[in-house]
Amino acid sequence: MEPKEIVLEAIKKSKEPVNAGKVVELTGLDRKDVDKAMTKLKAEGSIVSPVRCFWQAK
Repeated sequence: MEPKEIVLEAIKKSKEPVNAGKVVELTGLDRKDVDKAMTKLKAEGSIVSPVRCFWQAK
């Protein structure tokens, strides 16, 4: 699985909005990879931010 898919799955499984640090904890991926994946997911509209710096699946 690509980091983008792993990040999206972790965000979907979370019951509440998460920040990048929490995604790193949940996935075990490097912070740099998580940031890149989240940037792609934001651009695609797959994740949205209900609160500043926290994200949830759309």
